[in-house]
This record gives sequence, structure tokens and C-alpha cells, in this order.
Amino acid sequence: MTKKELFHIAEDYFQQQGWTAFPFQKQTWDAFISGKNGLLNAPTGSGKTYALWVAIVLNYIKSNPDYKTKNNKGLKAIWITPLRSLSQEIAQTSQKFVDGIGLPFTVGIRSGDTSTKERAAQKKSLPDLLITTPESLHLLLATKDHAHLLKDCNAIIVDEWHELLGTKRGVQMELGLSRLAGINNNLRIWGISATIGNLEQARQVLLGVDSSRFRESVLIKSNLKKKIQVRSIIPETMDKFPWRGHLGLHLLEDVVKIIHKSRSTLIFTNTRAQCELWFQALMHSHPEFAGEVAMHHGSINKETRIWVENAIRNESLKACICTSSLDLGVDFAPVETIIQIGGPKGVARFLQRAGRSGHQPGETSVIYFLPTHALELIEASALQKAVTTQAVEDRLPYLNCYDVLIQYLCTLAVSGGFDPIEIYPEVKGTFCYQELTYEEFEWCLKFIVYGSSSLASYDEYKKVSIDEDGRYFIDDRGIAMRHRLQMGTIVTGTDITVKYLTGGYIGSIEEYFISQLSRGEVFVFAGRTLEFIRFKGMVAQVRNSTRKKGKVTNWMGSRMPLSSQLGELLREEMQNFQTGSQRTPEVKALNDIIARQQEESTVPQKHEFLIETFKTREGYHAVFYPFEGRLVHMAMAGLIAYRISLLQPISFSLAYNDYGFEILSDQEFDMHNVLDNNLITSEMILEDLEASVNATELAKRKFRDIAVIAGLVFTGYPNKAVKVKHLQSSSQLLFEVFRDHEPDNLLFRQAYTETYEQEIEEYRLREAFERIENQTIVWKACERPTPFSFPIITDRLREKLSSEQLADRIKRMQLKWD
Repeated sequence: MTKKELFHIAEDYFQQQGWTAFPFQKQTWDAFISGKNGLLNAPTGSGKTYALWVAIVLNYIKSNPDYKTKNNKGLKAIWITPLRSLSQEIAQTSQKFVDGIGLPFTVGIRSGDTSTKERAAQKKSLPDLLITTPESLHLLLATKDHAHLLKDCNAIIVDEWHELLGTKRGVQMELGLSRLAGINNNLRIWGISATIGNLEQARQVLLGVDSSRFRESVLIKSNLKKKIQVRSIIPETMDKFPWRGHLGLHLLEDVVKIIHKSRSTLIFTNTRAQCELWFQALMHSHPEFAGEVAMHHGSINKETRIWVENAIRNESLKACICTSSLDLGVDFAPVETIIQIGGPKGVARFLQRAGRSGHQPGETSVIYFLPTHALELIEASALQKAVTTQAVEDRLPYLNCYDVLIQYLCTLAVSGGFDPIEIYPEVKGTFCYQELTYEEFEWCLKFIVYGSSSLASYDEYKKVSIDEDGRYFIDDRGIAMRHRLQMGTIVTGTDITVKYLTGGYIGSIEEYFISQLSRGEVFVFAGRTLEFIRFKGMVAQVRNSTRKKGKVTNWMGSRMPLSSQLGELLREEMQNFQTGSQRTPEVKALNDIIARQQEESTVPQKHEFLIETFKTREGYHAVFYPFEGRLVHMAMAGLIAYRISLLQPISFSLAYNDYGFEILSDQEFDMHNVLDNNLITSEMILEDLEASVNATELAKRKFRDIAVIAGLVFTGYPNKAVKVKHLQSSSQLLFEVFRDHEPDNLLFRQAYTETYEQEIEEYRLREAFERIENQTIVWKACERPTPFSFPIITDRLREKLSSEQLADRIKRMQLKWD
């Protein structure tokens, strides 16, 4: 068949649906049929799925013109999705197309939600298209006959590639792709991404370095400009001293009005705890919404999540409060409006969420921005400009993740064994391991066989054997089972299953939260008020409570840092708020706060770095405003405090938010001294970091995750998980053994590398210091706290006081300083 005839098949189907194929879809079909690999960049809701699934089908028809009567059984393509919630939508779209053109293809899903019975059936006969996750793909690679099962797979599509890039799941995906390409030289690899800054690099990470696959690849851009309307929800009155949480739920009635006006609304929160809180508040204030408003996040059980997704599609829900679990490309065509609660912390995330409304080509996306404190209106204003420029963040790829490589080698050893001479070039061809030397690869091989030099005396670390042909294999069933149970790179606190006393499953909560509850204590989870009864194994048994309020469930590590891109936009936007040159609604709303800030201190311009000092009954405060995000501010605060303490023996307490940080002491310290001695500098940054932020303690925490991924510590069997504190103590012991006896251990070194790159964001910290060195430092000695400093001060108090005490304390502070 000619390309023209093949395209005609797809265009006929599109015509039946009342659609016309976009140029980028036809470009993708053409490139794929021509044997190219590539990356497709197109906005959410533009038909990306049809671009590549149609290409796979047309390529099959090209070789099998009698496709309607004869189907060669076996796996033709794998579709990787980072979220389970996407699987159903992709499966339905894919099946609908092949049914529509009369092709007898089957589409199957394999993920953590797939039943054991279905997995067993898939092993005997895989579907034509398998939709799966990176973790489930590696479980497939761990089966003994995986090479035979996958040999006819001619295409692999990695959906939402930007979500995987810059994570260990992305590294896991790189290794999986290298193995699939090793099994089938004719494999075509494609990625799909809606929002990413470094597209060229993303394509190289996907396809590998220095390979013909990359050289013969294409980058296809849709050039479809998505129209996005950003509307700020502005309160009628505004406190002159803003603090995190002083708005938010106080604007609940504004949210209710938007819900009533729209056919359907998605309300995005940044954390699962915030999601629970908003759902509870909405149900409490408006019980008439029962059955019309739902909640969706990753800890709620599968059945509820699927029910919510289907209810959004068929428009039986007015609104859904959700987290990033609904960020990605699930096609909810009926969604009319998006509300973002609080700053999204990144331009790409904001655009992704905005794209959930008007999720069809040509439609305008409408997103409302609801600030949780007044200064977030500056963020709203900056995001409106970002929407126009479409300047999104880069996703920086990882390098040399030894823990993921060790897990991968054990996966291959479980699947019948591997020859290192065959596997090393495959691994070396990936972006992550392009600098991996054979000595480092050999170290990893020795590690899985002997457990490293300092652990050679302990049999429990010896997992892999070597046969006479030099193949590495695992034949111990217990070791193989434990490896399969622990595969994956997402390491969180141990999850506790939450069930009713009568047995109904509700969802899962992290152990650290549930362990704080006493018998009879009430907590809020999955939109319900529950009373904790008891632990039974790894199950928390509960019953419904009649009480209206309780502890809101929270999860570790759920607060997102501000991206460098958004930080840059905020610094630029400050100038507009200072001059008031553009009379936007946000500028008007913050007029009194900005005037008060100007009166007490100043609003820094882009070329200025502001420092404020003042005294209160708590002590002497110095507040710095880099606008670089919490993680950078945490490290910068510790580093500057350490440098001050070298000049003057003094102790500090530190506080920080996304806009700045506070150094507080009960003794006065001279800011002239700080500036004259050039303490705000990038010189000696690594040495001072080691001394100031206790890198060893941070590295110990990082090492726990590395030890779990590398299989050094076992997280436990289903319903018999090892407690987090036991995992921490086991990994800490290993960390200390390596530190004292094997400092060149690659996993030990990796813990420090990750601490500086991910926890402290050392590269961003260095860039921030270098930028400040080129700015004019503006030091203002103030008489009292300023509107800009107030959210940072109150964040510190939040750690010590209950929400009621905090509100009272803040009210007294506001009255005193007003």
C-alpha cells in the first residue's frame, strides 16, 4: 500500500467522527511509516494519542494489506504511561480506532491495578497493544521468556515523557528501552510531551547517545497555540499583613459561584492533604453538593478513582477536587473550568493544568487562580505573562544512578540471566550512563554477586551467581521473589491500608501519619470523617465518625518548591507592582499592601536584592528576598547563618518560604559586618555547605532510598511491610559501615551527590549567589515587620502552634503592627 492509501484509511475514520487530521498528526504518521524515531511535542487535548497510535496501525497495515481477515497474533507495540489513571482513556481511544477501521486488534492494560488472573492470561498471550507503566515493564523484563514475548514488538511509545524525565523512573525507562532495542533492532521509539523546555535534550535522553537511532530521529512540533485565559479570584478585602492560609478557604464561596456557573470544574490542589481539606470544607458548607462533587488523589482506592474519572466524562459530576493525579492527558472533554488553589510552583505544571479545560483542539482553556495568601497574586500576574510567552522549565536528566542500575542488573539476572559483555554497551548507550566506565560497571557486578567489599562476609547480600559461561543469574526463588516485590524507584513511607471494621477498603495512608493516632481519634481521609479503632497487621481498622472535624491526613514530602523559571518571572513582576505601571486587577488588589511595603521598606526591582532587619519581642530579625524557592532558601539561610557565626559566636533560628528566608537571633548582629565581609558570595560554597546544612544527615536520609532501590534493605512482604524507622536504622548502619570502611562505595558516593543536586539544589544555590553578586544590595533597617516578611514569620510560628492559636497570635500581631 502507498502512503496515500494508508493515510486515506485514517482520514476516512476521522471524517466519520467529524474531525480533520492536523498537519502534525500527518507528519508523525509519515515519519513513523518511514522508519523514524522521534519526539512529538503538542499541547494537551490536541490529539497526540491519535498521532502515534494511528501511525503504529498504519505501519502494520502497510506490511499486512489483508488486515481485516488475518491478524498475526502477538505484541505489536507497548505504550508507556506514567500514571495509571491514563491507561483506561488510552485503551478506550486505541480500541475505538481499530474497531472503527475493522482491524481485529486487542488492547490490554498491565499496571499495579491489574489482577493476578489477568496478568497470567497476558503471559500466555499478550495483546496487540500493551499499555503499561515503567514499573510493570520491568516486571515483564523479569520474566524468564521475556525476549521471546517481546521479540515482535516493533514500537514503544513513552507518553508524557516530561513527567519521567529528571526522575529515577525516567532512568528506569532509559534502561528498559535499551533492553527492548537490544531484543529487536528494528524497534521504533517515540516520546510524547506536552510541556517541556529542553526538547532537544529530552529527545536525546529518550533515544540514547551517539546512536543511529538518535541521528535518524525527528522532533515534531504541533505549532498549535493553545489559548489560555487566567482569571485571579480576588478577595473584597485584603489584610495588610498577609500570611499563608489567610485567604484560601475564606474564598470558598467564590469557588462555589464558579462551580455553579460551569458545566464541570476541576479544582487542583498542590498536595493530597490540601485536597482532603477543601473537599471536607465544601461538603460541610454545602451539603447539597453530596454526589455532585468528588475527590481524586493517588491514595484513594482504584474503584473510586475510576468511578470519579468516568463521572467527569459523562458529566454526572459538577466538580472534582484533585491533585496531580489528574494533571496529565486523560481526555475529559466536558471540563469547562479549572481552579488552581495556591501557586502551582512551576509554569509547566500551570499550563498542564490549564489545558485540562477546553481539552479539545481550538477551544480556549479557562483557569482561575485562587491565592492562599495575598502575595500569591504577584505569582498569578507572573503566570499570566508566562502563558503568553509559553516559556516553560527544563527538566534536567539524571546521571549515573548506580542504585537503579544495580536493580536493573538483578532484574535481568532473575529473568534467566545475562551476559555482561552484551549488556554493558546497551547500558553505556543510555544518556544516564554515558560516562559509566567499565570499572564502575564491574563494581556493580561484584556488588550484586558479593555485596561489596565491606559486606563480603554476609551471605544475605550475595544475590547473583555466575555460571561457567560467565552469565549472571539468580536461581534462588526467595531472592527472586523479594526482588520482584521491591522493583521500582518510587520510595515513600510505608503505606498502611485503611479498612472499615466490616472489611470495606478505603485507601492507603503513610505509616508515619497513622502511627500518631490514638484509639478513638478522628481523622479525615478520602472525603470521610473516620474514627481510628486499631492496627491489625499493616491494616488500620476504622469506622465512620459522626464528628464533623478531625485531623486532616497528610503525606511526607508533599510541598513543592518554586521553579527557577517562575522565580525569575516573579522578580521581573516585582517591578510592575512597584511602579503600578500596568493597572491589572492584581496590582489594584495589592495596592495597600505594596504601599505599606514601600512605606516600611521597599519593593525590590529586578536588579536589586532586598535585606530587611528589625527587632520584635522575639529577637533580632534579618529577612532576605532571593525569590528562589524553599529548597534554595533553606540551604542559603543555613549557609549565611553559619558564616555570620564565624564572625560572632551566636545562635540562630531559621524560617523560609518560596519568596525569602529569615535569620532570627536573641542577640543583635551587625549587618554592616555581613556586607563588608562579603558573606553573600558563591566562594567556598561547597565547604560552607558541608559545615552548615549537615550534609551527612541529609545524605543518610537519601541513602535510605538508595539502599531500598539497590536492594540492600528489604521493605517487606505484602501486608507485612517493614516499619520506616526500622528501614532507616538498617540503612543508617550500612551508611556508617561504608563511611568508615569503604568510602569509595558508589552507592555511598551517590547519596552525597543526590543530597547536593536534589535536596540542596547546589547548582541553583550557586546560580542564585552569582546573580546576587551582580545585583545592588538594598538593606533596609525597619522599625517593625513588613508585609513581605510577615508570611515568613508566621510560617515559623505554624510549627509551634495549633491553627486556632496561630490565628489568634497573628491577629494580635496585626493589631500591634498596624
